[in-house]
Amino acid sequence: MTNIWKEWRVFIFIVLAMGVFRTAVANWYLVPTGSMKPTILEGDYVFTDKTAYQLHVPFTTRVIASWAKPQRGDIVVFDSPRDATRLVKRVVGLPGDTIEMRDNRLLINGTALDYQEGDQSRAPQIWQDKFLPLVVDEDLNGLHHSIAVRDSANRHYQNFPLLTVPEAHYFMLGDNRDNSGDSRVFGMVAENLIDGRARFIILSLDLNDNFMPRGERTLSRLH
Repeated sequence: MTNIWKEWRVFIFIVLAMGVFRTAVANWYLVPTGSMKPTILEGDYVFTDKTAYQLHVPFTTRVIASWAKPQRGDIVVFDSPRDATRLVKRVVGLPGDTIEMRDNRLLINGTALDYQEGDQSRAPQIWQDKFLPLVVDEDLNGLHHSIAVRDSANRHYQNFPLLTVPEAHYFMLGDNRDNSGDSRVFGMVAENLIDGRARFIILSLDLNDNFMPRGERTLSRLH
């Protein structure tokens, strides 16, 4: 038994250290769907800072200390309140906000966001679809980012009535607005379900091209 421990202790230590790191400090996730296009594509490996808002006891969801809260526009990784599926979406509504959507246009605390037509040049490459969505620049209270909308798709997704975000909860949306299962489907996300903030893409593989690396996306920051 002593000899076995001597032979395997380094390996066991490395495995435990990696486990602690990935459950309490940082982790990386493969994004399998296009719900965050054009910001995040299928095949992107997203690096998540698990200490962005708080520190957990390793291998648990128990919080040791908190020092920040998710901000509007942050891209976060969290467990779905419906079935605990790991998801990545954008924070749109903060605790206490009123929020509604009219024809894919958000109103936050009674103020309509500003929308401008975005850069369409990469849309054919990203979607590889005969019917391309419109890429739009959304001004999320000072944070400009791209979203995708389709005029004729999923009308029930494009409108919801005025609601108030409860304390310690957040309203999440995908950037691919008409093709995202988000808070319009499963409701508000409790703060304790948030795993961390997605900071950048550490690797991107093109699932439609034999998993070839997308070099231009590697180590690109998310915003």
